[in-house]
Amino acid sequence: MEKRVSYYVSRKNPLAWLAALCLLASAVLRIVRAAGTPLRTAEVWLLVVLPVAACLHYVVILLLRGNDWFFRTAIPAAALAVYYGVKVTMHPMGVHLTFVFWLAYLAIAAFYAVTVSGRVRSTLPAALLLLASAGVLGWMHRGAFSPLQWQALAPVAPDLLFLLGGFFGLIAAHIYLDNKYHPTWGDRPDGRKLRTLDPMQVVGNYIMPNRGGAANVMRDSIEITNMERYIREKRRAGLTNFGITHVFLAAYVRTVAKYPAANRFLSGQQVYSRDDDIQFCMVIKTAMTTDAPESIVKLHLKPTDTSDVVYEKLNAGVQEIQGHDIGGSDFDKTAKALSLIPGVAFKFVIWLLKTIDYFGFLPKFLLEVSPFHSSIFFTSMGSLGIPPIVHHLYDFGNMPVFCAFGCKRHANELQEDGTVVRRKYIDYTFNCDERIVDGFYFAAGLKYLKKLLAHPEVLDNPPEVVNRDID
Repeated sequence: MEKRVSYYVSRKNPLAWLAALCLLASAVLRIVRAAGTPLRTAEVWLLVVLPVAACLHYVVILLLRGNDWFFRTAIPAAALAVYYGVKVTMHPMGVHLTFVFWLAYLAIAAFYAVTVSGRVRSTLPAALLLLASAGVLGWMHRGAFSPLQWQALAPVAPDLLFLLGGFFGLIAAHIYLDNKYHPTWGDRPDGRKLRTLDPMQVVGNYIMPNRGGAANVMRDSIEITNMERYIREKRRAGLTNFGITHVFLAAYVRTVAKYPAANRFLSGQQVYSRDDDIQFCMVIKTAMTTDAPESIVKLHLKPTDTSDVVYEKLNAGVQEIQGHDIGGSDFDKTAKALSLIPGVAFKFVIWLLKTIDYFGFLPKFLLEVSPFHSSIFFTSMGSLGIPPIVHHLYDFGNMPVFCAFGCKRHANELQEDGTVVRRKYIDYTFNCDERIVDGFYFAAGLKYLKKLLAHPEVLDNPPEVVNRDID
């Protein structure tokens, strides 16, 4: 992928506040002037509402999300370019000249967008372009400045101010020097878009649009003599609730450290990576009774987490839910609110949520409470005394992996010397969305996972190397 830089604006920068002041003044002056001028409905929307909304949008991004959303100031910049084009169109000056002005305004907006998205490694050229535009505008209305005539300056002042606001906003921007990835166009709140996938994978995402139809199932078993010994050692060390779930989860986290593509997901036919945010979900009882309702625990794990860290995070999540009254967790409150919607309207709400999620605009607080937006879901059949089921993948959300493991079972195995050895196993299944990685990658990752389950003691230490997914 082409290298880019990431710009940010700090609220502590006086130039950011100066830019915001210019843009707010532009919006206020435009409203004041429109209040005393008879305008048609189309003129109100295109010459007043559009530039005012663009200026306010710019200010909100600049002061509230300048650290991570500065690239989105390209949206109000494009709106202001359209405003200027409409303004020129309403003044008769010939089709050819109008076309030239439209082209110029859109070219400036495009160069601004390319700059703030990080394709240009300095904001100075774009800033000078806006300053030159303000200079040309001022020269065209130079009669209002010498001597100063407020009545003649009123029509041009809002335009001058938003150009100056954009200039100061660009000057206030700085480049991130932390060598970390920062969001840009196409990314989602819960993932980074992968832009260097091979063409076959891109095409396959459209041929298989649904997660259920793209699911592959893998069944396997693991001999648990070493695992049980490891669990006993952990319990003797004070981790009283340490069990098979913690070992499986810690092993999966370590697998993601080596095979980071396992932490991808697919949404809107595009593949994204959660990078070092491994989102784990599991159904738990709200109380240790047979008639207690169930809830969902959702954890944010890191590839560097050891088995002890996984134990602490999972136990804390379980205790938080079991410490609530029934229906007291965020997930339960959201589910209860949705259940109050009448049936037909509820179907529309779900369709609307799916559509918004398809384009990556689902609010972050909904992504956080949704168990359907996660890296992996675990379910244990051990407490039910049955083998592991093959759980389906949900077409709602973006969860690409579902793991189930069953109860312990014994097997008598014949050795080469003719003796029979009684061993203990656990069976498990993985249901995976094949669109996130190819079969060879999945196979390598699952073989590594099985190796970790057979020798869980390596999970006591963080990994020596954490691999990063592709761009």
